[in-house]
Amino acid sequence: MVRLVMILLGVDYLRTRWRALAALGGISGALGIVVFIDALDSALYFPITPFATLLLLEGMATLAVAWTGMGGQRTLRYVKGSAFCFGAGLILIGHEHGNFVLSMIFGTLFLADGFLQIVSARVVRYRTWRLAVIGGAVEIALAIFFYQPYPTHYVGTVPYCLGLGLIFGGWNMILLASRVRRLSINPAVVSAERAAQAASATSPQQQAAPTIVEWDGPPGADEPALTIHVWTPVGTSKGEARRQPIIDRYIAAVDRNGVISTGHAALESPEGVYISLYPAVEIDRSPDEFTRLLRATRENDVPGLFQPDYLTESTAWCASTIQVRIRNYDPERLRRFWETYRRDTTYNLTYRNCSSTVSRALEAAIEGASARVWSGYKGWKPFLHLIATPELWVAAQVRKRAATMAWTPGLTLDYARALSMLADPRPSGWVKMARLALGKMYRSRRRWAEEARTAPQATPK
Repeated sequence: MVRLVMILLGVDYLRTRWRALAALGGISGALGIVVFIDALDSALYFPITPFATLLLLEGMATLAVAWTGMGGQRTLRYVKGSAFCFGAGLILIGHEHGNFVLSMIFGTLFLADGFLQIVSARVVRYRTWRLAVIGGAVEIALAIFFYQPYPTHYVGTVPYCLGLGLIFGGWNMILLASRVRRLSINPAVVSAERAAQAASATSPQQQAAPTIVEWDGPPGADEPALTIHVWTPVGTSKGEARRQPIIDRYIAAVDRNGVISTGHAALESPEGVYISLYPAVEIDRSPDEFTRLLRATRENDVPGLFQPDYLTESTAWCASTIQVRIRNYDPERLRRFWETYRRDTTYNLTYRNCSSTVSRALEAAIEGASARVWSGYKGWKPFLHLIATPELWVAAQVRKRAATMAWTPGLTLDYARALSMLADPRPSGWVKMARLALGKMYRSRRRWAEEARTAPQATPK
């Protein structure tokens, strides 16, 4: 999540606040340690009931305004509100049953995530795969800690989780502060060999800030916007695909003849930049060879080529299945990224494929997007608004999964959708609901007034 915050807010915004970030991180970490230690015995000083009540109120409030969202935003709000209400209900039930169920849920989540991270790291073998294995082992150890009853017979489950959240959150803020303090440019989106040119180029502060800070929906068809094209594995399968939930959404689809389709992703800007990396020679994607090709090693590098434009690619193949469009992006940063990236045409099915290329280009294009859109607000409002947006946590989880496995069209689609909500902020659910209610009241009053004027006057007898 550290890199995402750096990308969305930009180094310039964060570097002026690194001391406060470090202080907040230290306070959060210390408080998390205190809460975690307090939960190690059965005598809890943590106010568990007020915490559960606040959690329940937040969940109910989220569900109340969830219908005002659009598409994935509405789904995310329903999931968040339901999860908060369910968790708060288990906490308020208390005793052994509620605490036991919560412990099993958290333990299973840690176990599944850790196991998936270890397996994917050993299969893909990207550069830092050993660190990912260690991280997965830590998650499995936490899962075992939640599963077994020692030392509090599951009474301390909620304080454990809150303490761990505060500790990891504090560590992330300290890490973020230490990075931005030493940086003049963002290494997440600018390569080292282009550092000098990027430093002298036009900065985000010199560009005109958006006059609108919230958009009630995605860009219109006639509105210029950055477009992420995604061809899903099922949508590009040559034959009838065998439906395999999750697998054919995020990894690959297999048709009746056993041919594997992994889908595709591309990025297009109104300024004429089109980024679509494809192997110059078709890769053998039979089941026997596919496992070997998943390894992010040099022997699996093949020559690649960049498609000239969307019209050429879609005409030769097929139209993209889904498009995600973003208004608030930086054309200059995207152009600089493209000029550097296109020099290397290497293609690797795992670590340098169409999806990883599009994701990196998207990050370059939206660097500083949150700082730009909230530039009229001073102080910490952009940071707090970004941290409080659920899509940030979704994008961070998608990015983590892609970094420990591989970027796929399905992950790129979810990532682009989450980032579109961060770059082009939507109005608050309460604000939108109030706006809709006031609009309906205004239209009703006008209709009543019109009916009163056109109604026949009653004549006296």
